[in-house]
Amino acid sequence: MQELEFRTLLYRYFFFGWLFKDVTRGTLFERAAAWRYNREQARWLPLYLRRWMWWGLAFYGLGGVVEMILESPVLSLLFYVPSALSVPVSAVTVAAWIGLKALPGPL
Repeated sequence: MQELEFRTLLYRYFFFGWLFKDVTRGTLFERAAAWRYNREQARWLPLYLRRWMWWGLAFYGLGGVVEMILESPVLSLLFYVPSALSVPVSAVTVAAWIGLKALPGPL
């Protein structure tokens, strides 16, 4: 078995797009099979949500520490910006998870 590069592993650790299949291609049966596969893979989305929330909280905390202790608001931006970016990524993850669990498959 071939080992994956570190950047590939890092990408897969934070982003879940590689887990899912395209439901817009193929015949009706292929799209339905891809939808079922995606619904099964949706079980991993809460894990990705937790990762993004923890990383967001950690970066927010580091930003606060840097701002308070070092009294450097400019340097703290290096931590606050990734923390703020974790919010929309978490929202998209929640929307994808709810959509895959609640929506009916392709017709």
